[in-house]
Formats: sequence, C-alpha cells, structure tokens
Amino acid sequence: MSDKKITSPSAESIAASARAAQDQSRSRSAPPVHLWNPPFIGDIDIRIARDGRWFHEGGPINRPALVRLFASILKIEDGRYFLVTPVEKVGITVEDAPFVAVDVEVGEGQVLRFETNVGDTVLAGPENPIRVARDAETGEPSPYVMVRAGLEALIDRKSFYRMVEFGEHHDGWFGIWSGGQFFGLIPSAELTGV
Repeated sequence: MSDKKITSPSAESIAASARAAQDQSRSRSAPPVHLWNPPFIGDIDIRIARDGRWFHEGGPINRPALVRLFASILKIEDGRYFLVTPVEKVGITVEDAPFVAVDVEVGEGQVLRFETNVGDTVLAGPENPIRVARDAETGEPSPYVMVRAGLEALIDRKSFYRMVEFGEHHDGWFGIWSGGQFFGLIPSAELTGV
C-alpha cells in the first residue's frame, strides 16, 4: 500500500496546474487538453449554469480570467464534463451546454461567426455544426453551435433571432447556410403560412 496522501481537489489547485501548463506551452492557443489523460481524482463543486455563469461551492466565480482559464481546460468524455490538466482530472456539473454564444455576425460568403461568453470565436460550418434541440413538452427550440471537441455553446435568444433573419427554405427545412453547409432549424411545414 502506498503512503501517498489522497487529497480532495480544489479550484485553486486546478487553476495552478492549468496556469503551469499554459506557461510551459508559452502560447495563447488552447491547451492540448485532447492529449492529456491524467488520473481522475474526484468531483469538484463547480457548476456551469444554463446561462453560462460558473459557480464554485454555491457562489459565483466573478473573475472572468479564472472562468476563461477553466473553460480552456474543459473536456467532455462519455457525456461527463471534466477540468483536465496534465496531472489531474476532476468532474464538474454542467446544466446544459458549457458555453453560451452571446453574439453572431454574418460574414462574407454567409459564414456565421459566433462569440462565446468566454471569448471563443466559432465559425459555423462542417466542423462546427449548428443544431436545434426541442423541448419534448413545450416544443421550445434550444439552438447550439459546436465550439470544440464535443463542447457546445447554447445560442442566446438575440443571436438566434439575428441568425434566422438570414434563413431560407431548403429541402423541406427552414434553416441557415454557413460555411457552405445548410443547417435545418425547423421543418418548413411547421412554420405558419407555408
């Protein structure tokens, strides 16, 4: 049996490990989380609310730089979310999607450019698809865009409405083109007056 002491993970230890990994890479690009496979050391009381706010032990994390740091080391595996550093992996709770797309612009060639609540920029297209999930009870749409490696952003209401202004009907669907790909949002037959 090992004499190694097992300690519970803390937000401070995860942040310190993430900062050390970023310092080693000395780049502004995202850390290579996909290459890291450290041991799972337990869950930590961090929760990402549906509106994109991060909480630790019930209180909001009010430091945007810390939220961006944690967001840069977020990973999804088998439907569970983890903060991952080269030396440890901890589970966190995500109520819906880990990010929120808070702005959208339509660029040249009709490419949708989303900005997330943590400063990521996403160009919708084949590698970053848009999808709409509908609430089984109310039918209310929840639109998402893929940010990276299985991590999605919930598209906020104002961005969704701005996006659908550029929508059109194609193959029985009302949707939007971006990056040369059509993303169906709702069957055309379900729209009033069609």
